[in-house]
Amino acid sequence: MILVHRFPEQFKRLFNAIYDADNCYLIHIDRKAGNAIHEEVSAFLKPYANVFVLNSQNVVWGGYSMVQAELDGMKFLLSQELNWDYFINLSGQDFPLRSQKIIREFLGRSKGKNFIKVADQKKKRPDTMNRVEYYFEELEDKMSLQQFRRKYMDNVTPYIGGQWMILTRDCCTFLCNSTEVKKFEEYYKNTLIADESFFQTVLMNTSYQGVIIDDDKRAIVWIPDGDIKLRPKTFTHSDYKFLSLSDCLFARKFDDNIDKEIIGEMQKYYHIALNTKEKESILSLSGK
Repeated sequence: MILVHRFPEQFKRLFNAIYDADNCYLIHIDRKAGNAIHEEVSAFLKPYANVFVLNSQNVVWGGYSMVQAELDGMKFLLSQELNWDYFINLSGQDFPLRSQKIIREFLGRSKGKNFIKVADQKKKRPDTMNRVEYYFEELEDKMSLQQFRRKYMDNVTPYIGGQWMILTRDCCTFLCNSTEVKKFEEYYKNTLIADESFFQTVLMNTSYQGVIIDDDKRAIVWIPDGDIKLRPKTFTHSDYKFLSLSDCLFARKFDDNIDKEIIGEMQKYYHIALNTKEKESILSLSGK
């Protein structure tokens, strides 16, 4: 599933780099992106029979709408007669670091593991506990200010990580259909930045805890950004060595307006890797 809200040309490069006729692709175009981007992306995707465009939602940064878009994507894919084993979410500003062949081989060896960054929120990120201990409301285009403190969920340990994940079909079925998940949905609808904690908290507090690998397989450099605490660095030419040596599957993030050269370099590296036998390193399931 690819989330698009701007930069259609970058999305096209990403799509071309990850496209394989044996895969299924689901695209969500943020309603705020506007008609022009929606029409351009939809027209670009029209020739592909294995690509689906999800009904657009208004996704608010920090709001539960981001989680809802992911869940809606899983539900849609589960409702279709499609043959898929893993759900991978990407942004239109991501780019692959491995070929589809290598990614399939890696997931084939993973034996039902799910890849998502997880950390005990109270122990590792206590500075973020206000996000889940206070009541927030999602407005039309932003989140409300922190309102009142409330009692956290009984017998639940809050977890935090990132938005990006690689989940098994079985895990997606659980998230979309299990009655266990309902209480988490109700509570996290009124939290801040739920997309970085909802899935982690659900999976680590249920029977899926034993099949979670603390690694989202994304090359991301986190940098301070005021009240947001951390944000992903936008990669530039100076990051080429770091990216080319990474054992991750994807990298985030890129922006043509900041550095167009790095995407071209990564495209070149990516295609060399595709055509050079055994060039790509074997990835470790340990996430190290």
